[in-house]
Amino acid sequence: MLTVGILANPKMAGALHALRALQTALDARGCRCVLDLQTAAMAGEAGGIPACEFTKRVDLAAVLGGDGTMLDAVSRLGDFAKPVAGINIGRLGFLTSCTDAEVDGFAAAVSEGRFTTSVRSLLEATIFHGERVGLSFVALNEVALARGETGRLVAVRASVNGELLNHYRADGLVVATPTGSTAYSLSAGGPLIEPAAAVFVITPICPHSLSQRSLVLADDAEVEIAPEAADSGPMLFTADGRDSTRIESGDRIKVRKSTRSLHLLLLEDRSFYQALRQKLLWQGL
Repeated sequence: MLTVGILANPKMAGALHALRALQTALDARGCRCVLDLQTAAMAGEAGGIPACEFTKRVDLAAVLGGDGTMLDAVSRLGDFAKPVAGINIGRLGFLTSCTDAEVDGFAAAVSEGRFTTSVRSLLEATIFHGERVGLSFVALNEVALARGETGRLVAVRASVNGELLNHYRADGLVVATPTGSTAYSLSAGGPLIEPAAAVFVITPICPHSLSQRSLVLADDAEVEIAPEAADSGPMLFTADGRDSTRIESGDRIKVRKSTRSLHLLLLEDRSFYQALRQKLLWQGL
């Protein structure tokens, strides 16, 4: 019997309706459903478990919400090396397998094994306060070091494998995965990158000099970013737009490829290129 772990965004309108529809569709095909604690509370059901325990209890995970919910789920699932499907409550997103209107087809596909997975790399970022090791974060899309309390440009130093890359004067700096190339990095002028490419991209946010462009580098590199001028004031570090951490002069962040990865579930009729055409409204001639 296939066991599906379900995480839903309780703050999203329609989440409970989508959950009930998914449970009904999976049950009709002989699948067992396990809810995480937040989802069980939303549904008023007992028996929910922490999402971090899914790795031992389910065969795949289904995330009900949007791309933001998927980013949060990556953090909550922990080291989950099994398929993860995104079911968008609304329009199809870059990280979703289908919409909530398509749960019957989704249930049929997963119960019959008619899907593939796209392995997505993750970033691991560790903050250092001088030589003291601070917090570590894992991100699917990107990590960013940006101006905090000041309205001025900030100075950021970036190094790759211990060698100076550049001194940036900008609103901040983004280090993104191929998955994250369609998110913050794209908004800052970075390139689109095919998800399977073994690369990262460093993109300055609104740089002072137009010659400071995005740089694509191999994903076995170690990137270090740090505030460079004390008068820039404290900056903010974020991982996937969450976990905001104040970064002071003298702090630094080391970024490298995580040993973990996300196994994004893809249905037979869906692809990254299809999502590009749909989300970016590419029309052709």
